[in-house]
Amino acid sequence: MSLRLRLTLWYSGILAITMLLFGIVLYFLLNFFLYDQIREDLKKEAVTSAARIQTSYVLSKKGLALDLELEARDFLSTNTFLQLYNVLLKSYNRSANLQNYQQTLPLSQAVINKLQTQDGFFEKTKFLNQDILIYHLGIRSDEQGRNLIGVLQSAVPIGSYEKTAVTLRNTLIIWAILTILVAASLGWFLARKALKPIERVIDAANQIESGDDLEKRIHYDGPLDEIGRLTNTINGMLSRIQITYVELDEAYRAQRRFVSDASHELRTPLTTIRGNVDLLEKMWKQTSGTKELATPDQVQMSLEAMHDIAGEAQRMSRLVNDLLALARADAGVLMEKHPIEFKPLVHEVVRRAQLLEHRAEWQVGDLDALEDAIVQGNRDYLQQLLFIFIENAFKYTQAGTVTIDAIRRNSFIGIRISDTGIGMDKEDIPHIFDRFYRADLSRGITTGTGLGLSIAKWIIDEHDGSVEVTTRKDEGSIFLIWLPANFPHAI
Repeated sequence: MSLRLRLTLWYSGILAITMLLFGIVLYFLLNFFLYDQIREDLKKEAVTSAARIQTSYVLSKKGLALDLELEARDFLSTNTFLQLYNVLLKSYNRSANLQNYQQTLPLSQAVINKLQTQDGFFEKTKFLNQDILIYHLGIRSDEQGRNLIGVLQSAVPIGSYEKTAVTLRNTLIIWAILTILVAASLGWFLARKALKPIERVIDAANQIESGDDLEKRIHYDGPLDEIGRLTNTINGMLSRIQITYVELDEAYRAQRRFVSDASHELRTPLTTIRGNVDLLEKMWKQTSGTKELATPDQVQMSLEAMHDIAGEAQRMSRLVNDLLALARADAGVLMEKHPIEFKPLVHEVVRRAQLLEHRAEWQVGDLDALEDAIVQGNRDYLQQLLFIFIENAFKYTQAGTVTIDAIRRNSFIGIRISDTGIGMDKEDIPHIFDRFYRADLSRGITTGTGLGLSIAKWIIDEHDGSVEVTTRKDEGSIFLIWLPANFPHAI
């Protein structure tokens, strides 16, 4: 069952119950007040007529008896039938409007017996095939009301009132049915109109499920009610889903590119190692089983092969260590940090940097800004961070200078590493920290995995730092590393 149908049934059911209760209350209230007025007038007429009853004594078969007679005025009544029954004489006196009929008002022994204990009561019955309402009033011979001598009946036809009540009841029923039908139709229309945005939500969800269009949004120009807020919420959720999907898609493509590049970088040293191992195996087979020693050329070739194997093994070890560092970064591993005196650390890196292979002149600039600088960080990773930038500067500077110096700005310390190497195009700058990315100009000129700057960026982020890059093609590059620091002894 659809929500629209359920809402329509709810509306119709509530309206039907309301109309039913309203009709029942209205019918019984009108019926009560209508008959209450009739009963009041009928009783008043009976009491007034009873006060004017004329009494006299007559001689009957049973002896002297009291005779009862209505005044002549009462015989002319046209609105109410009056009938006086003498219990002792068993005789009737009737009003003029009743004498035209050949029948007397119905009076049973049960009514007489009931009046022995009651002053009067109402009875609804049939008379001449029409409904009448009778008020039976007991006439007594003394003030104590012990002897019932007569019964005065005051009656009025109520057929018109009964017809009015039936007409009212039928009118209420027909009106209720028509109202419910109209309300159900209107409720169905309004429910369809109100739930139209829900259908759009369903259509949008179906399109998203089938993967057709993640940019589709639900159009809604109605008021900001529950449906409006729901539509806005769904649209916001769709926007977040689209952004997440795009990010996941980009991450998936980056992961595939990462695996492809890593496989390519690992395949090169493995190919070199396998070729050199095959060469050594071939030379071993040539010399094994003979008394001849290897020739000087064979010995030289063996030494070169082993040297190549050792170099490629070291290269693979560095690559694996870099991949492990990035894997830890992706896994969200928190590095252990301690307060570190930054100046001794930088001096240690400067000293060891002289031992790195380089052709450019290594210059140490002003490092006085490092005085009393305390950095909250990890010593090993900070050293690795500086070595990455220094090694990159040596790698891309075949002639010229590589310089390191330090500057201080508020609560930050900056390490600036500048070179006069090949530089980069401005289009390459946004991508230099991507994994396995290497500027096109450097490909074929230098070797490397393209992971160093990615690791450096991770270390900087973990230390809440930042890096600024200034470069120009064929003129060199400047990397300025900013790290938050404390200066407890600063004036």
